[in-house]
Amino acid sequence: MREVFAIIYIVLIVLLGLFGVISKKSSKAIGKAVSYLLFTFIVPIAGNLILVLSENELLSTIGSYTYFIGMDLMAFSLFDFTLSYCNIPWRHNKKIYFIYTLLTIDVLQYFFNPFFGHAFGMEAITVDGSLYYRLVPYLGQTFHRIAVYIAFITSLGIFIYKTIRVPRIYAEKYYIILFTMVLAGIWQSYYIFSRTPIDRSMMGLAVCGMLIFYFSLFYRPFRLLDRMLANIASKMSEAIFFFDASKRCIWANSNGCKLLEVRADNLEHVNQRLFAMFDDLGVGQDNWSSKQSVGSGKGTQYFTLDKHIVTDAKNKKIGYFLSIQDNTEEILKHQQEIYEATHDKLTGLFTKEHLFNQIKNKVSSETETSYSIAYLDIKDFKMTNDIFGNEVGDSVLKRVANWIRENATKEWIFGRLSGDAFGICYPTGSVRLDVVEQRLSKFVISNGSIDQHILMHVGIYNVTDPSIDISIMFDRAHLALTTIKNEFNVHIAIYDDNMRDQVLWNQKISTELEAAIENRQVVPYLQPIVDNKGTIIGAEALVRWIHPEEGFLPPFKFIPVFEKNGMIAQVDKYIWRSACEIISSWKGDKANLFISVNISPKDFYFMDVYAEIKALVEEFKIEPSRLRIEITETVMMTEAESRMAILSKFRESGFIVEMDDFGSGYSSLNQLKDMPLDVLKIDMKFLSKAEDNHRAETILRNVLRLSSDLGLFSLTEGVETEDQYKRLNEMGCNLFQGYYFAKPMAVADFEKLCDKNKG
Repeated sequence: MREVFAIIYIVLIVLLGLFGVISKKSSKAIGKAVSYLLFTFIVPIAGNLILVLSENELLSTIGSYTYFIGMDLMAFSLFDFTLSYCNIPWRHNKKIYFIYTLLTIDVLQYFFNPFFGHAFGMEAITVDGSLYYRLVPYLGQTFHRIAVYIAFITSLGIFIYKTIRVPRIYAEKYYIILFTMVLAGIWQSYYIFSRTPIDRSMMGLAVCGMLIFYFSLFYRPFRLLDRMLANIASKMSEAIFFFDASKRCIWANSNGCKLLEVRADNLEHVNQRLFAMFDDLGVGQDNWSSKQSVGSGKGTQYFTLDKHIVTDAKNKKIGYFLSIQDNTEEILKHQQEIYEATHDKLTGLFTKEHLFNQIKNKVSSETETSYSIAYLDIKDFKMTNDIFGNEVGDSVLKRVANWIRENATKEWIFGRLSGDAFGICYPTGSVRLDVVEQRLSKFVISNGSIDQHILMHVGIYNVTDPSIDISIMFDRAHLALTTIKNEFNVHIAIYDDNMRDQVLWNQKISTELEAAIENRQVVPYLQPIVDNKGTIIGAEALVRWIHPEEGFLPPFKFIPVFEKNGMIAQVDKYIWRSACEIISSWKGDKANLFISVNISPKDFYFMDVYAEIKALVEEFKIEPSRLRIEITETVMMTEAESRMAILSKFRESGFIVEMDDFGSGYSSLNQLKDMPLDVLKIDMKFLSKAEDNHRAETILRNVLRLSSDLGLFSLTEGVETEDQYKRLNEMGCNLFQGYYFAKPMAVADFEKLCDKNKG
């Protein structure tokens, strides 16, 4: 018997050690606690192994010490494992320290037993003819048993609490370990009271440790998984169907039953209804997916079908499941988004981008057919909006869009290009322009009581080269339109060679701009600005182009081109830098002169204007007040709130902001009350054609007074005579600019003039 138990204990020690090493290497958080527990289980079993094999009192005593201290360590690690396994947040609770302290004291008291003999002694007995030494317990041994049982019973209590509190589906992982712990505890208690020399309960402890190892690291709650998977499948938005190996439907979730109008307890007709509803069910295919539609027109439904084979552990097919997702809402939403992205919200016509793409595809693919591009524009539409309101303006746009639809054939492609502009592509020769001309001359909209004639102009470009960009085609059609923009009796213009020459000129100077800037052919000219004493205090920077072939190019030759194609931003950046270079070079008497630079409305679309100019001022180390920012009221026509915020940032950084051409527009006073400004530039030209000079002077005098009352400096440009200068001075104007003082000139000439003016 002694040898049998020794072999059993050795096997248990090896298994627990192996499982302890595996636990320690586990990536799970509980792995370390399991590892410590299994290693401590080895200690009392090893003590019992010594007791089983020993016929010597000293060796048996050592075995007993190993056994009892091992039980303390086991109780300690079991309690620690219990807290981790049961997710009890007591690890740092002071109440828990009582158990740890109790077990620590018990370990220590065994170290004093050889001196005081208070814990236990050994006595020899004979069992089945073999000599054994068994325990003779004293007071210290009683303390040991109390300490270990307190820790053990506390662990049991935690497991009982957890088993009761968690849902039954989760309780399996707790009550199996609880059961083995109770069994091991009873077995251990029996050993204590039986006083047999061999502790057979160690086998129960080892089994308990192995179960803890399995349930902590490898156990998978299959009943829980089955229940959860069933619940998940039942609650999924898709219709789910499970089929066995014979393709018989064995389960369907509520959405599946609803889709096919079958009951969950009667699935016999599932296959029949699936085949009736869908064209393809992936028959003969293992894993299969398909997108299908059911019905037609507005009642069309869209589905995604997915079929997946289910196999067993040996990869043998045991069935499959089919999921059907109703994508109707998503598809319709996507279709609506595509429609909204490609169609103008107000008119329902194609957007500009989609129109261009459609025309490009048609013109490039149907090369045997000649096409024409028409650019249709409503004359003075903005005025219509302002006078009659946006509601009337919108109705005009809708009426024009409907007029295009009514006259279009299926070969036409048409859309809205911008606020009041429409684009059309049609086969050349399919439209009688004389008929269109007549219809345009009689185009009237009515609100029921008033008929309003709407003037529209159409520019036409007959496509000769399908490879050119669609935007260029519309540019040419628009260019034709501009030739009749002031006509009231002519509504249609066709692009010709003269217009083409202008386009080529525009392209020529556009391609040459970068090199011209690099070679300093584009230069800043300065026009002096004087105070009311005639002293030059600054200048406005104006761009000029000294072309190597064309000679001196005035601004009207190239600025409108660059304003249109956006390259004005490149020109402006260069002039801003040039102005900063000039200011930084001025010393002595010129150290206080400023330069005003113009900011085009287009600049705001192509760059961060504030960041660009701020960086230049910092780079050249000049005072921001010496580089004045000059805008026109057209800058504020779009995104006014954003633009005002930018101008405010300029002023906060020390720049002076000027409004140019005040009075040339119709919204100046409306904008003036909110705009962050320092200087109001008044153009004399807006009064030059006045029939009543007295009324003109009255307006001018009041504008100057308004400027003063608002705390703004006034600067009148376009001063051409001494009489104008004197009268403006008398009216209270602060600053002056115009041909009376000097024309725009090269920088060197300006500097000479400043020296002469100073002298």
